[in-house]
Amino acid sequence: EKLYLNPSLNISELSISLSMPTHHLSQILNSGLNQNFYQFINNYRIKEFKRIMADQSNQHKTILEMLYEAGFESKSTFNRIFKQQTGITPTQYINSQKERESI
Repeated sequence: EKLYLNPSLNISELSISLSMPTHHLSQILNSGLNQNFYQFINNYRIKEFKRIMADQSNQHKTILEMLYEAGFESKSTFNRIFKQQTGITPTQYINSQKERESI
């Protein structure tokens, strides 16, 4: 269902869609995946951003359009999360993808 595309998604909404108590979902994320809710959701959003960016039909879109489409609410949050997860900035990632395409 790609619930992570909803920028206002919270753990209560996710637990309802999964038909499980919020505290149980939180425990699974924390203990089983060693992540909190936001780390878990933002991981999906970063993957979605990368997928959107790699799609040739989206070449006309700006980074801002793509990050909103992936479920992020702000560019600063996106930049921070992207660097935390990948070790590079979004611009560095985009440039590295362009270099790969030109080879």
